[in-house]
Amino acid sequence: MALVSLHSIRIAFGGPLLLDSVFLDIHKGQRICFLGRNGVGKSTFMKIIAGEVAPDSGEIIVAPGVNIAYLSQEVPQGLSGPVLDIVLSGAGQVGDALVAWHRLVAQHHDSPELHSQQQFLDTHDGWRAETSAKRALDQLGLDGTADVATLSGGMRRRVFLARALVREPEVLLLDEPTNHLDIDSIAWLESFILGSKLTVLFVTHDRRLLRRLATRIIELDRGRLVDWSCDYDTFLQRKQAVLEAEEKDWGRFDKLLAQEETWIRRGIKARRTRNEGRVRALERMREERRKRRERSGEVSMAIGMAQRSGERVLEARGVGFSYGDKAILTDLSLTVGRGDRIGIMGPNGCGKTTLLNVLLGKTPPQQGTVVFGASLAVSYFDQLREVLEPEKTVWENVALGWADTVFISGKPRHVISYLADFLFTSDRAKSPVKQLSGGERNRLMLARLFTQPANVLVFDEPTNDLDTETLELLEELLLEYAGTVLVVSHDREFLNNVVTTTLAFEGNGVFKEYVGGYDDWERQRIALAPAAARPAPKREEPAPVPSGPKKLTFKEKQTLAALPVRIEALETERDGLCAKMADPASYGDRAFAAEAGMRISRIEDELAAAYALWEELDGRSA
Repeated sequence: MALVSLHSIRIAFGGPLLLDSVFLDIHKGQRICFLGRNGVGKSTFMKIIAGEVAPDSGEIIVAPGVNIAYLSQEVPQGLSGPVLDIVLSGAGQVGDALVAWHRLVAQHHDSPELHSQQQFLDTHDGWRAETSAKRALDQLGLDGTADVATLSGGMRRRVFLARALVREPEVLLLDEPTNHLDIDSIAWLESFILGSKLTVLFVTHDRRLLRRLATRIIELDRGRLVDWSCDYDTFLQRKQAVLEAEEKDWGRFDKLLAQEETWIRRGIKARRTRNEGRVRALERMREERRKRRERSGEVSMAIGMAQRSGERVLEARGVGFSYGDKAILTDLSLTVGRGDRIGIMGPNGCGKTTLLNVLLGKTPPQQGTVVFGASLAVSYFDQLREVLEPEKTVWENVALGWADTVFISGKPRHVISYLADFLFTSDRAKSPVKQLSGGERNRLMLARLFTQPANVLVFDEPTNDLDTETLELLEELLLEYAGTVLVVSHDREFLNNVVTTTLAFEGNGVFKEYVGGYDDWERQRIALAPAAARPAPKREEPAPVPSGPKKLTFKEKQTLAALPVRIEALETERDGLCAKMADPASYGDRAFAAEAGMRISRIEDELAAAYALWEELDGRSA
C-alpha cells in the first residue's frame, strides 16, 4: 500500500495548469528526486502533499498514521528567539506546550499554568518531542540557546531542517534542502537520509546529492508527471532521446497541418462526404495544435565585459580581521591574477562573506593590506538577494526603473527581449518580485548582474534554487569568461567544473590555497594530513574459497523452470511496443512515445537480468 497517493490533481494560478490531472504513488523506503525547471510548480506540488495548499481538483490520500514533514525552499525572515523554541514549534501543539513550559521554568514561575502545561505534556507524550528535538539539534550541530536572529542563512536552514525532523516523520519532503548548507552539513544530510528508513521526496539542484540519494526520478514537465524510474545519468540520456523524438513527431504533424491548411484555402466541395471528413479531421488537428504546450526555451546568458583589468587583480598581504575574540581572517596572503577562478569554501559562519568584503575593499582589514590592480570593474552577486526590491516588478529591478532599454556589451536591448533570454515572459516581467519562485529570483539576479560591464565577477552562493539546465549554462559561461571570478559555493559539482583554485577554511581564521576544485582539495587535504590523522586503509578480507557448486534449492528450481516463459513474455511485449511505435497511426502521440520508450528500456534491463540469472542457475543445475 502506498504511503501517499495523489489522484488526478489539478491546479493553476491564472495561467496554464501547473499540474494537469497528475497521479503519483509514494511507497515506503523510496527516495524520489522531483525534477523540473524553475517556475513549473515543484514547490506547489510539495505544498499540496504537505497539506499547505489545496488543489483545484483531485484527491490526496495519506495512509492512516503516516506523518509528513516538510522543509520549504524559503527560510522565514525576521525570526527571533531561542533555536530550541523554533525547533519545538515543528511538533505542533505539543511543541508549543513545551516552549511555554520551558519559559515558565526559566522564570521560576510555580503556578497553576505550569502544572497545567506539565499535565498536558505527560498526557500527550510531550517529553518524547523534547528528546527528539535535542537529538536533532545534536545531529545538526546547533546550540538550542542561541538566538535564531543572530545566525547565518545556512545555520537558519539547519534550524528548520531540525524543525522538520522533530516530528519523526515517515515521509520527509525536502524542497532544495542543500540551499545555504555547508559541505559538512550536506555530507551529514546525505548520510542521515541513506542511514534512515525515511521515505523522502526531494527537490534539488545538487547533482552529486541527486546521484547519491535518488532511487527514483519524477519529472514535472508542462503540467504532467513523468516517472523515469532510473538513475540521474540514465535519465539525462532518456530525456534527450524523448525530446528529440517529440521534436520529430511535432515536425511531421506541423508539416501535415500546413498541407491541410493549404488544401482548404484552395476551396472544397463541401457536399462530398470525403471532403467533409477531411474538414473535420483538419478541425481536430487545429484543436490538437492549439492545446500543445511547448517546452519553455533555453536560458541565454551573456556577460557584459568591461575593459581588461591589469595582470594583477588584487594582492592581500598579512590580512587579519576579527569580531571581538573571534578571528575571521588570520595572516591571509593571496594574489589574484587576471583570469583566475577562485572557489571559497568553509562551514557556515566561518567568515566567507567577510573575506569577500575585505578582498573587495568594502570592509577595511584590521591588520595587513589589500592592494588593488588597475581598471577593475566588479559585479557582485549577493546570496541574500538584498539588491532586489520585492514590491517592484521584474522589469523595474533590471532596468532600475521603467526604462525600455538596457545595454549589454555596449549594445542596446529592449528590456522585454532581454528578460526573455532568462525565460521571463512579458507578463512575468511586469509581475512583482515577491511573486517569483526562488529559482526565478536567482535568474533575475543574474539578468541584473550581467547588465553591468565587469572584468571581475563575485558570486556568493549563486547556485541556490537554480535548475540544473541553468546551472550548467552558467558553468559554461564562466569557463569561457575572460575576466576573473571569485565564488563562494557549497556545490561540489559546481566547484569541480568551474574553479582553478580553492581557498579552504582551515579553522581559527586561516584560509589555505589549494590547486583545483573540490575533489582536488579533498585529495590534497588527505595527502597533507599527518599519518595518524589519515583514515586507515580498509583491510582486505581474503575471499572465501568455494567448496564447489551449491545445489539449487527447491525455490531456485521453480525459478529456473519459469524463466523461459518470463523471457518469452518480455520479448513479446517489447516487440509489440516497437511495432506500435513504428506504426504511422501512433505518430504525434507524445505521451505514448514517452511511456513506450521508458517501458522498452525497462524491459531490456529485465531481460538482461533474466538471462544472467538463467545462466547462473542453469550452470549450477548441470
